[in-house]
Amino acid sequence: MIDTSGARGASPPRETTDNLPGEPLSSLGDVVADIAKDLSTLVRQETELAKAELRDSAKRAGKGSGMLGGAGLAGWFILFFLSIALWWAIGAALGLGWSALIVAVVWAIIAAVLYSMGRGELKRVQGLPKTTETAKQIPEAMKGNAS
Repeated sequence: MIDTSGARGASPPRETTDNLPGEPLSSLGDVVADIAKDLSTLVRQETELAKAELRDSAKRAGKGSGMLGGAGLAGWFILFFLSIALWWAIGAALGLGWSALIVAVVWAIIAAVLYSMGRGELKRVQGLPKTTETAKQIPEAMKGNAS
């Protein structure tokens, strides 16, 4: 809309950002301001969406982790009671002392194998080699010396 006050010496007619048919176009400053406002709104909305999705994902991950922890505990109890059953079964033939020793040796062998495998896996961990390499290139790229 154009200011039509008609006063002499007044500022030139002002334009608004409401571009209705038949009205003049907005100034460049108004267009840039509208774009900045819209971009700001878009970024704010996207941030809120990301926060909501992250909260939902974190809730689900927490529930899933708790359930897996419960399953691990239940599995431990299964192994514990199966070990006791094996101890009693072997104990019927050899005596409870020897059967307890046999079950303990079986678990010691399992622990040693798992330890060895886990240690080997940890030795193969390399960290973040690609990220480290690209992060080292950032300062040179900022100077314009990108390779």
